Amino acid sequence: MSKRFESSGLEPPEFSAFFADLPSNDFNTLFQLLPPPANYGGSMEECLAASGHRNYFAAGVPGSFYRRLFPARSIDVFHSAFSLHWLSQVPECVLDKRSAAYNKGRVFIHDASESTTNAYRKQFQADLAGFLSARSQEMKSGGSMFLVCLGRTSADPTDQGGAGHLFGTHFQDAWDDLVQEGLITSEKRDSFNIPVYAPSLQDFREVVEADGSFAIDKLEVFKGGSPLVVNHPDNAAEVSRAMANSCRSVVGVLVDAHIGDGLSEELFSRVEHRAKSHAKELLEKLQFFHIVASLSFA
Repeated sequence: MSKRFESSGLEPPEFSAFFADLPSNDFNTLFQLLPPPANYGGSMEECLAASGHRNYFAAGVPGSFYRRLFPARSIDVFHSAFSLHWLSQVPECVLDKRSAAYNKGRVFIHDASESTTNAYRKQFQADLAGFLSARSQEMKSGGSMFLVCLGRTSADPTDQGGAGHLFGTHFQDAWDDLVQEGLITSEKRDSFNIPVYAPSLQDFREVVEADGSFAIDKLEVFKGGSPLVVNHPDNAAEVSRAMANSCRSVVGVLVDAHIGDGLSEELFSRVEHRAKSHAKELLEKLQFFHIVASLSFA
C-alpha cells in the first residue's frame, strides 16, 4: 500500500493494526513477536522507544469477533485467517440426550447424523451472521474484508474433509480406547464435542447474501496443504507423531480442560499409536481445503 502511494508521488498514510483475540490470548507474547523494522537490530523495547521505529502502530483488542470489537465506522480493512470455522459454542442440542441431534459416541460431526450436522451448520451460519453484523457497523464506507477459513468441497455436511480425517478417525478411536479401558466413562466422552465446522461455499454464500451489507468480490475454495509436515514421509513413526501433534495443537487445550493433563497425554499417545499403521493413507488423504472470501462494504 505504501508503494502504491509512493508511485503516485503521495506521502504514505500512517497505519494502525489492531490484533483481536479472546481475552485469554497472551497479548504480551504477541507484541514481543511483532517484527521490528528492517535495518534495526535492537531489542523490542529499544525498537519501540526509537523514533520512526516502524511504519505502523499496533494494539491488542480482547473480545469475540462474533460481537462488536471496534467503534462505528472506524475500520478500513478487516482480515481473519483460519478462525471463522471455530464456532462460538457447541450447539446445545448436540449435548442433549433427549435431542435427535445428540452426538452419542462421537466427539466430532464427521459421519455423524443429519440432525447433528444440521445443528452445527445452523450454529455456523448464526455465528457468521453475527460476525457480519458486527463488522458492518465497524467498517468505513468502501472498506474491505479478506477472510480465510476451513472449507469443504462436498455438499454433504457430514463429510468434513480434512478436518474429518484429523478428528473423525484415529482421534475418535483414541477416545473410544479410553472408554473401553475404563479410564473415562462414555458420558464423559459424549460430553466433549469439537466446536469446528468446515462450511461449503453455499453455506458461506447464503449468510453473506442474507445479511446484505457486503458485496462478494471473490468467494472460492482452494486446496491447501497437509498439516502433516514431515521430513521423511516413509517413516511411519514420524508421520504418526505429526498426526498426534497436529491434533494436540488444535484441540489440546480443550482436551486438557475436559479430562485433565494426565488423561490428555494418554489420549494423544493413543492417537499416535493408531496412526502409525495408517501413515501412508494419512499422507494421501489428510488435505485441507480453505474458503477464501473478499468482501466489500458499500
